[in-house]
Amino acid sequence: MSIVTPTNGHAPGAQANSKILTSTTSTKPNGVVPSHPSRDTPGQLPEDVYNSILPWWRTAIRAHILKAVARESPVIARMQARLRSPWLDKYFLYTSSLGTHTFFMIALPLLFFFGYGETGRGLVVVLASGVYFSSFIKDLVCSPRPFAPPVSRLTIGTHHLEYGFPSTHSTNSVSMALFIFSQVHSAYSEHSAISDVAYQILCAILALYAVSIVFGRLYTGMHSFTDCGVGVTLGAAIWAAYVMMSDKLESWLESGFWSVPYTLVPACLLLVHYHPQPVDDCPCFEDAIAFVSVILGVLLARWHSVYVGLDEVFLHTVMPGGQGGVWTWEGKVQWWSTAGAKMGIGILIIFVWRLLAKSVLHAVLPPLFRTLAQCFKLPHRRFYTPATDYNHLPVENGLHPIPSVIDLNGVMEVSGVNGGEYPRDGVKRRGRNGAVKFNNNIGQGSEGGKFPETEKSWAMQAKHYDADVLTKVVVYAGIGMLSAEGIPVLFSLMGWGVKP
Repeated sequence: MSIVTPTNGHAPGAQANSKILTSTTSTKPNGVVPSHPSRDTPGQLPEDVYNSILPWWRTAIRAHILKAVARESPVIARMQARLRSPWLDKYFLYTSSLGTHTFFMIALPLLFFFGYGETGRGLVVVLASGVYFSSFIKDLVCSPRPFAPPVSRLTIGTHHLEYGFPSTHSTNSVSMALFIFSQVHSAYSEHSAISDVAYQILCAILALYAVSIVFGRLYTGMHSFTDCGVGVTLGAAIWAAYVMMSDKLESWLESGFWSVPYTLVPACLLLVHYHPQPVDDCPCFEDAIAFVSVILGVLLARWHSVYVGLDEVFLHTVMPGGQGGVWTWEGKVQWWSTAGAKMGIGILIIFVWRLLAKSVLHAVLPPLFRTLAQCFKLPHRRFYTPATDYNHLPVENGLHPIPSVIDLNGVMEVSGVNGGEYPRDGVKRRGRNGAVKFNNNIGQGSEGGKFPETEKSWAMQAKHYDADVLTKVVVYAGIGMLSAEGIPVLFSLMGWGVKP
């Protein structure tokens, strides 16, 4: 756990044994971000940097959101001063993990392992769409989180390295709560599958979950009221859009037409390619790649299972101990033993796939990109080094024995080098994989949201590589296909079944 707290002391309830990340950014009376950038959050470089790099319409949106952040930060600070306590700190910190990408990436495959394919696809589409579109808006607007001080910011993980507007946690929690509520309401009103008491309890749990996540983003100082409000709206809109299109989507996937892969694959690549380029080195793009690729894999798996006839043969088998609806003690032991084995083996297969696929792609893609670069100009993102500028991926960008679900390790630091003030001659930035230094003349004379000549040297030192982009697309699309089709078919072949 890490706590970002004002430099004038701990806010009430701050834990003495927690790791403290001190932020020295405060707001000016006119609402303009001060010259000293935050050490913990992107979006707080000097305003002339954003004005020079971003096109006018993105600058206008950002200026409007920035005023809201400056106006709401003192309000959030006063709210924290009244409400914070050690118990509430722990509650909102640890409940926030239920709205993280890692939680969803581990929990969602289990739905497919136990035969809830349509529910799993719905949740993947809703949640992954929320992550993609909220990440898209974050990198488009480049708005900072509430200023600390006066706000005390509490966070688990690396979410403070992302822009603030809108709140992805709020988007995910609302969309998931609404999705599950629609399933519960259908079971209650149409199928009478649950009792009145169970229905009321489930509705209360879903409401508590959504409120805890959304209000927790304000309590922990991670988001402003505007961030959460837009996040809630975005989550509700994504859920409503899915409700309207879900039947047509399922029918299309089950049609067996080759238009399905011919549409989905280019759409995924276009969504990755046209993701906005941020001013700061923000990890939102990595989230977007991972989740839009998972959507691709899950939808392709459904099309493929119907096209080759795997659906009826392998994906409707019953787990041992669950036949006939009669539960004996022997059947319960057998069922739970099989369920535990399925969860362990399934997650292990996903990790092994990630390790092997990433290793192979890191070896194959750079020389392939260098060959293609001789024929035509390849797409290139800011902060990502092109394959023509390196011979192999460095060791620190390699694999880990137990991989994270998404590659967001380390911290980023933006700090002055001239007595604590924003430097005239440079900014020292510690990226997620190392330290680099670049000049402060970025954006001068640039037009159309592009960097001047310093862009290439900056990107070369940024410890991101173009091969990683396509690597993530393939790896996470593969995770989606394995979760939705490959692993359930394997369980059926092993006699473990799929449906409870």
